[in-house]
Amino acid sequence: MRRPGGWWRTKSTPEKVETYTRWSFHFFGVIEVFALGVSAYGRTGVGLATVLCLLVVAHAAVCMLVSSRALDWTRGRRPQPVRLMWTLVVVSAVVSTTAVVIAERGPAGEVETAAGSVYGGVLCFAAGVITLGVSGRRRMVAVVGGFAVGAGLLTFPLEMPVLASVVLAGLVMVTGGFLAITSIFSLWLLNAVYALDDAKETRARLAVAEERLRFGRDLHDVMGRNLAVIALKSELAVQLSRRGRPEAVEQMIEVQRIAQESQREVRDVVRGYREAALEVELAGARGVLTAAGITAKVTGETAGLPAEVQSALGWVVREATTNVLRHGDAKKVAVTVRMSGGRVVLTVENDGVAETTGDGPSAESADTTRTGGSGGSGGSGLAGLRERLSAVDGTLEAGPAGRGVFRLTAAVPLPDATAGAALEVAS
Repeated sequence: MRRPGGWWRTKSTPEKVETYTRWSFHFFGVIEVFALGVSAYGRTGVGLATVLCLLVVAHAAVCMLVSSRALDWTRGRRPQPVRLMWTLVVVSAVVSTTAVVIAERGPAGEVETAAGSVYGGVLCFAAGVITLGVSGRRRMVAVVGGFAVGAGLLTFPLEMPVLASVVLAGLVMVTGGFLAITSIFSLWLLNAVYALDDAKETRARLAVAEERLRFGRDLHDVMGRNLAVIALKSELAVQLSRRGRPEAVEQMIEVQRIAQESQREVRDVVRGYREAALEVELAGARGVLTAAGITAKVTGETAGLPAEVQSALGWVVREATTNVLRHGDAKKVAVTVRMSGGRVVLTVENDGVAETTGDGPSAESADTTRTGGSGGSGGSGLAGLRERLSAVDGTLEAGPAGRGVFRLTAAVPLPDATAGAALEVAS
């Protein structure tokens, strides 16, 4: 079963901010119902209060719908809700006009206060909500100003003094403007969070692209000169062969030697690209995580470890760091290297992950998603890491280690001599 609040923990940071923003807009509708509709019961009779409350509830419902569709439009998921915004204008006009009629023809006394609150309040909320569905400062100011002018014009049937009408229009302008600014700032904050998340993903892709460029440069430096020499010597051998000169054989032997040397150098480049030094990967992980605003703590000693062990554990650090950046929402990451019982144990622990539910394949799938990205073999996901560790008789464990905490543990046995030297260094 899904744990309480599990739907929230499964959301990314931008999705959480969007959910909070959306329900904040809906909460404006709740405030409108209680501030304008429910409060009418304490100001006038039950019959008129019920009419006013129903009008406010209908208006608040339309406001909620418009704000939700406007948010989706801002995120590029829906077209601009033009018809809904005009519907809100019409509903606001109907509710305001009805409130004026009730205040004019209803029983004298407190009903005028209740109807007047509904009259001005719905215009303020409508002005704040409609600004979510328009772009540009001038249009937003025009929307708020239009509702303020409309609020002043609708007071003439009530035979209110000119000064009172101007004050009411000013109140609608100020209150509606405040709600509009609050709503627009919320949308700006939401868009900024999504932009930061996109930048985080872009940074990860750029890191991969930079590594590919580095490999390409190294390969070009190794092969460019050798291929040029091979081409020249092959051309020379062809010319000597055509002239029947015995030196052609020597030139071809030299071509063969250079080709074999090129193969060896290419293997060295590829090996250096595929192998990951543990100390270098730990330093790189600390730098990348810190640059991403994540508190990184790296402890342990790597001196004296065999090259194959460092390569296997270096890949674990590289994969875990990459996927914390891509898939997690971590604030803290702790990487620890320690010697225990003739083994070197690497632990990568981070917070800010969604909790998994259930056991077996579902948990394994969740672990693979968190730890390995694509999940393919040869370096991606738990399967790829286990393959690398199995080459040095190592093991890998991954799973939740508490509420919102994920831990990955890799253990590799050490040869007796290496284990003794490492323990001496650690002591």
